[in-house]
Amino acid sequence: MASHDEWTVDRLHVGLPHSALRQQLLADVNLTPLEDLPARLEGWASAAETLEAARPRIEAARAYVKEHGTLPAEYETAPDMTDTVVDDAQGRRGAA
Repeated sequence: MASHDEWTVDRLHVGLPHSALRQQLLADVNLTPLEDLPARLEGWASAAETLEAARPRIEAARAYVKEHGTLPAEYETAPDMTDTVVDDAQGRRGAA
């Protein structure tokens, strides 16, 4: 896994698992004032690292579903963290 200093916008874009996240990254890069861009990209790098760290668990769940047709019980009760990851990347969480 890359350190924050090694991430590029292209690498972040490729590393995000969902097209909606990739589009949000591009919108953020294009709409963020230049002076705020390093902090915004740092947030996206953290989000990409969080998602990359979860990849083995995601792949295990995918394989389980393929074999059994349903998620394991411990996955069914886990909350969807997508909004939290995006809010962290955009620096919105805790800003209120």
